[in-house]
Amino acid sequence: MRIVVSEFMSLDGVVQAPGGPEEDTDGGFAHGGWSHPFFDPETVGGSFAEALSGAEALLFGRRTWETMAAAWPGRAGDPFADRMNAIPKYVVSGTLGDDKLTWQNTTRIPGGEAVARIRELRGTGGGDLLVMGSPTLVRTLLGEGLVDELRLVVMPVLLGGGKRIFPDDGVLRTLELVSAVTSPGGAQVCTYRPAAR
Repeated sequence: MRIVVSEFMSLDGVVQAPGGPEEDTDGGFAHGGWSHPFFDPETVGGSFAEALSGAEALLFGRRTWETMAAAWPGRAGDPFADRMNAIPKYVVSGTLGDDKLTWQNTTRIPGGEAVARIRELRGTGGGDLLVMGSPTLVRTLLGEGLVDELRLVVMPVLLGGGKRIFPDDGVLRTLELVSAVTSPGGAQVCTYRPAAR
């Protein structure tokens, strides 16, 4: 499986709470929902639909999984929502009990076993293991060299601070730009893969 990360991102690299004001207010973040003015169904929405269509399973950190689990089950009847609900899902958490896994087809990966278990999943055959949101998890995956593709939807906005996905460890990581498309609203959908060494 390839690990594919798909993120909404501001020009200054923030991925926190693109969907709504109450999504993630950690650190006093006050700009929740910042992606909405730049969303268009064809380019931006199409990027996520394409990523989901190639996915064999979804991988989340606990907070993102809880947000998604509260939103998607009630949207049955829409093809995107139906796919989100039916596809196998993994959530990395050291605190979420198995009794809380109410979103269908969800398996918990204990936090302490995350890197080893994700390496095992990556070693299996099949489509993509798609990660959305989950900045702490993505930072770990990037740091461990486990990301095969980054799909960044870069919005033309500066947020001045917030959660980011990139490791801050001083390690040089070179990427190759595979494709870039600009939406009518100025969002850039950029796909990167690790450069051949």
